[in-house]
Amino acid sequence: MQKKANGKIRIIPLGGLNEIGKNITVIEYENDMIVVDCGLGFPDDDMLGVDLVIPDMSYLEKNASRIRGVFLTHGHEDHIGAIPYLLRIVNPPIYGTKLTLGIIKNKLEEFKLENEPDLRCASAGDVIKAGEMKVEFIHANHSIADACCLAISTPIGTIIHTGDFKLDLTPIDGEVMNITRLGELGKKGVLMLLCESTNAERPGYTPSEKEVGKSLGQIFSSNKDKRIVIATFSSNVHRVQQIIDISAAHGRKVAVTGRSMLNIVSAAVELGYMHVPEGVLIDISEIKRYKPEELTLITTGSQGEPMSALYRMAFSDHDKVKLGASDLVILSSSAIPGNEKLVGRIINELTKNGVSVLHDAVLAVHVSGHACREELKLMQALTKPKYFMPIHGEFRHLNANREIALTMGTKPGNIFISEIGKILEIDRKGARWAGTVPAGNVLVDGLGVGDVGNIVLRDRRHLSQDGLIVVVASVDAEDRLLLSGPDVVSRGFVYVRESEELMDELRTIAMDSIIDCLDNADVYDRMQLKTRVKDELAKYIYQKTKRKPMVLPVIMNV
Repeated sequence: MQKKANGKIRIIPLGGLNEIGKNITVIEYENDMIVVDCGLGFPDDDMLGVDLVIPDMSYLEKNASRIRGVFLTHGHEDHIGAIPYLLRIVNPPIYGTKLTLGIIKNKLEEFKLENEPDLRCASAGDVIKAGEMKVEFIHANHSIADACCLAISTPIGTIIHTGDFKLDLTPIDGEVMNITRLGELGKKGVLMLLCESTNAERPGYTPSEKEVGKSLGQIFSSNKDKRIVIATFSSNVHRVQQIIDISAAHGRKVAVTGRSMLNIVSAAVELGYMHVPEGVLIDISEIKRYKPEELTLITTGSQGEPMSALYRMAFSDHDKVKLGASDLVILSSSAIPGNEKLVGRIINELTKNGVSVLHDAVLAVHVSGHACREELKLMQALTKPKYFMPIHGEFRHLNANREIALTMGTKPGNIFISEIGKILEIDRKGARWAGTVPAGNVLVDGLGVGDVGNIVLRDRRHLSQDGLIVVVASVDAEDRLLLSGPDVVSRGFVYVRESEELMDELRTIAMDSIIDCLDNADVYDRMQLKTRVKDELAKYIYQKTKRKPMVLPVIMNV
């Protein structure tokens, strides 16, 4: 028993720090390891062509035998989206609440996995043994049902991971966050609090989800002559439930469009998290049978994502819905940082087409699912942690959460702002940094996972900015003769028909370079020949145009 008490805890975030999304944290005690969440992120503007960003999970692959379980706080993509990619390399037990696992099952249908995933359903209040650790699920409020905090007990103390949470005293499902249990744990003593930071800069409290219901009720009452189209996050089951209830009260039929919305609504209804009055829900193909004022459409695309259902409606590309002056579109969400331009583009396009648009900046049609400053203070006051680590957010969010901890009396030396891959080690003697593990971004492009790296992205940026010049020639290596070409092809550099003089000049320079190389080099070297052509053309093009297209010589030996 003494040996256990002298063990070491290691806390290693593999994502979710200094970024939005991609949340994943490893917690170790001696030879046991658990993983909290396994989410994805979305590509930055400079990640051209990339679909998704997932964490580097090589550390988990290397330590597969030590993983006692993956514990999920809730079913948002930034917390569960990388699970299918994790299951390709390791197959540990995955614990989550009923709705969280229901969403994962839907996701996994798209992936062909070699092994059957080991999904284990947990409820708030359950305690799961994970080697020398125990993990307790504690009910929390968030913008998706079935969210939980986790209390991880180890032989040298309890760690609380908040997941994403808010304190909603009037939640739609009637279940307030279990602050009583958090207080009990605080009284016994909490070693470390890992606390979300998304809204740490915002003062006050996050409004209740019911406030959105009030606003939507008023909008429905004052727009009885319009078809109402509402775009929201598909995972916000309580928001969708309120929209359905208000629509039913106003005698409207409801149609759902957008793949993720259909998936989550069907999972939520099947699992009993949503209750749809009989006859209210109709298929999107049936909407022509009803007058516009008899319909509500619930759709994806609140973030302006290209190819989402709302995007296709706005740009008249949706096969079932055409929007016009008889429609009111409500964006029941706030723009995720980085998506503001996409959302603005959709609002502009809808407005051009005569569609009325309401969004959060105009009316209270959205509330956050994340705790503001006063709720973050409450979490710290309840748990009274010895050590504090802000998680989930960019550096400014993490630092704002650090400032809250200082006002709550936590010692500056006991607050740790970490980085992905950095190890925080805790034992009886204290807490300290203890090196790093491999961590970073793995880019998903189509079916390729990790095959797009920095060099490929650099080439894509180069091509997108300055275009491509391809030089094709055939040479006789033995007799040192230019047999055909060179032909010069331009893509994304200049329009050839309007730049014939420049293209002729490039052809001449390429020919002179090849002939000079063939005539004067001591030994024929194809790589040297290609480099010479590339350098000569690049120098001339920059002199003439101040551009730097990618020059790609293709020299064939005959």
